[in-house]
Amino acid sequence: MKRTLWAAGYGLIGGLILTFLFKWIESATGEKVYTFLLNVDYIPVVGDIAFQEWIEVLFHLVVSVSVALGFYLMYRLRPSWEKRAITICTVGSVIIGISLFPTTALSDRTPEITDGLSLLYWLLGHAIFGAVLGTLFRFET
Repeated sequence: MKRTLWAAGYGLIGGLILTFLFKWIESATGEKVYTFLLNVDYIPVVGDIAFQEWIEVLFHLVVSVSVALGFYLMYRLRPSWEKRAITICTVGSVIIGISLFPTTALSDRTPEITDGLSLLYWLLGHAIFGAVLGTLFRFET
């Protein structure tokens, strides 16, 4: 149980880093990666509600913790992956980022699906999120 709580904490740390990174990128460049990170427009019923920013950040952090717990479960099932934690978490997070990027087409507030610079920032941010998770997992072992 203690390790599960640590894994959840790692997801919280990684999620906060990603939140602040994307907020900074959006304010510095105008690329709407922070807006996209918090976007729930495409989710039925939920997308019709105008949430305050802090609630949208909480939604993102719940997803970040869930991803971290998913990676932790993978390690529990395959202990040999511990030595490749950084690589596995980074690649896995980039794959998640790639799979989420097409949802940008479902909202008028987010970058265009053809916006290559936003895609680059999006994937780099997710790679950093994964590297942070993997690094924290490595410190635990």
